Amino acid sequence: ALLYLQELAEELTSVYQPPAPTTQGAQEPELERAQKKRQSRRRRKEEEEEADSDDPARDADFVPSKEVLLQAEEEEEEEEEEEEEEEGSDAPLSEASEPEVESLRGHGGKTSSAGRSKPQCRGLAPNGFHNSIMAPVEKCSSLTCSLRDQKYSRWEFPDWIPLEHNWTCLSESEAAPYLPAEEKSPLFSIQREGIDDDGVLYRVNRFNSLQPHQERRDVSFFVGGPVWAMEWCPSPEGSAAPQYVAIYCHGSMEETHSVAGLHGGPALLQLWGLGTLQPEQGADLPPPRVVPQPPQMSRLGLLAVAFSEGKVLVYALPHPGALRRAKDSQVKDGSLHKHIICKVQCVATLQVGSVQAGSVSECGQCFSLSWMPSKPHHHLAAGFYDGTVALWNLLTKSLLQCVHQPDGSLKLYPFRCFPAHDHAVRSMEWCKADSNFLVTAGSDRKIKFWDLRRLYEPINSIKRFLSTEVAWLLPYNGVTVAQDNCYASYGLCGIHYIDAGYLGFKAYFVAPRKGTVWSISGSDWLNTVAAGDITGELLAAVLPDLAINPLNVKRSSDRRFPVYKADLLPGAGETALPKTRRYTEMVTKSYIRFRDTDLRSFKNFPSREPMRRMHSQEAKAELSLDRLQLEALHKVRFSPNLDSQGWLVSGGQAGIVRAHCLAGLATAVSHRLLPERRARFSSLFGDKASSPSP
Repeated sequence: ALLYLQELAEELTSVYQPPAPTTQGAQEPELERAQKKRQSRRRRKEEEEEADSDDPARDADFVPSKEVLLQAEEEEEEEEEEEEEEEGSDAPLSEASEPEVESLRGHGGKTSSAGRSKPQCRGLAPNGFHNSIMAPVEKCSSLTCSLRDQKYSRWEFPDWIPLEHNWTCLSESEAAPYLPAEEKSPLFSIQREGIDDDGVLYRVNRFNSLQPHQERRDVSFFVGGPVWAMEWCPSPEGSAAPQYVAIYCHGSMEETHSVAGLHGGPALLQLWGLGTLQPEQGADLPPPRVVPQPPQMSRLGLLAVAFSEGKVLVYALPHPGALRRAKDSQVKDGSLHKHIICKVQCVATLQVGSVQAGSVSECGQCFSLSWMPSKPHHHLAAGFYDGTVALWNLLTKSLLQCVHQPDGSLKLYPFRCFPAHDHAVRSMEWCKADSNFLVTAGSDRKIKFWDLRRLYEPINSIKRFLSTEVAWLLPYNGVTVAQDNCYASYGLCGIHYIDAGYLGFKAYFVAPRKGTVWSISGSDWLNTVAAGDITGELLAAVLPDLAINPLNVKRSSDRRFPVYKADLLPGAGETALPKTRRYTEMVTKSYIRFRDTDLRSFKNFPSREPMRRMHSQEAKAELSLDRLQLEALHKVRFSPNLDSQGWLVSGGQAGIVRAHCLAGLATAVSHRLLPERRARFSSLFGDKASSPSP
């Protein structure tokens, strides 16, 4: 091993060092000496290969003698002295990427102007991580801010404004069919690192929450059923506006649906307000809009929803304050529900087919949606059960793609459809830097990268394993993939970064997982991905600079950390968990224990209990597939907004949704960007507001 490392160091040194300006006579002895060294190393390597044969007589433990060790140390010292004299630079050679080395070799050892190397980072950052881990985070924060100025729009679709008569508030009896079946959450406890508690058990009513923790600021609430979908509402940078999360949960804890057929029935979309999510409470500024007059309501955003009957509906969501005023103005027989539950008319229905031949059952259920990330944000992509990907132009005026309905809404047909996979499209993502590119992951175990200008074949098609979800971070030419463990090789199940094929990098193993990873989400601001799996662990990993070959990234285990771990434990008087898949039996004999990590600082992190537990379970965790996985996490989402960039929401089978703040990942760049953006937003829109934001 020492000889291999010596040869590698010498080879890289020869690549990066320009030839010294010496005379021909002085160079000849050096060349002869180098040739002799290589010949002696080659002979020793051949002897080692012979000694490493399969002959049982030679199969003995390698115990180097003192002479061999002394000789190796002397050679290392000689090479270190040569590197110090000839290199004249501090850059670590082990961090050079493989394509860079090849390109330099092709130019006779001269440094190429196109070659890139990682900047050297020494020491620890204030949060406890090594500076080499935090350097890409600061770079991504600045890059994300500058690109959003170019690619993002603060206000689009001016015709899609929520109207009061399209939001009909329901009474208790009218809302009953839409409500989730469970009125109370399972029993659960929360153990926070560094805080002693008495193991208090909580049970939260439906649509209620616990008070946020004073120090850690995490919050937990119960939505009523297993979480199937979750997304943050975008907000303008620097607006200091309240943050909202849209959530859909299944109505029953035990009912299941087949992916092959279509399903219909009542559905309830929930919108949860989380407040400003800022340590300092400032005045809320209104979004950049003119305050509308009735019957119009101020718009919070547009929400696209994929339904199991094969349709995609787009809703214009009003601000909660405007909706409360509309509720007070409505006169109904009977008492209204204590929560605002409305029957809503959509602004657009997106359907596969055409005006002459349209059928909602043509492509099956819609499993994935992705909104075009660059302005004017007018394209929406959807993936279906039969492998079809459809693209709609939401601003089209074509009579062949847009049909006005009697209720005032629109029915839109796609301007482009193509067969992307042989089976269901499970996930898709647009490239945030260039909206001509799209990635899809299907149940046929393939990940495909597409150029929407040339759809006759994918740019790259990779068949590896069964992917559950993908996340495409802004700075990189590849995607981070979560996978099901059914096709994964032993020890390789988990989270992988896969290059799109342009740079030719091999897959980078971000984190191993024992069970299926159901969801993954990435933060462009923090250069971090988070994933939730079937074992109930929410894991976050800070990515390296993946614009450089990650082949030489060392100690990737130092880059990942647990946010919390959910464990299902026997209840009082029980000795073991029941082997049942029924929720009613499991919830009466068990409770969920959440173990939270202190995310305010990462100092001495390798020796702290959450990290030691995570590493031990990565190696020998057990999966209990013969019972209901009540602790499983189904959805994880990072906040895309600058004002709440460190916040992460997650939810799963138990219907308990939790929000955590990764305060320790905040950098000097983010602390500088936030006040700058707030001052800019205030100067642009603060004087145009006539009323405060609700």
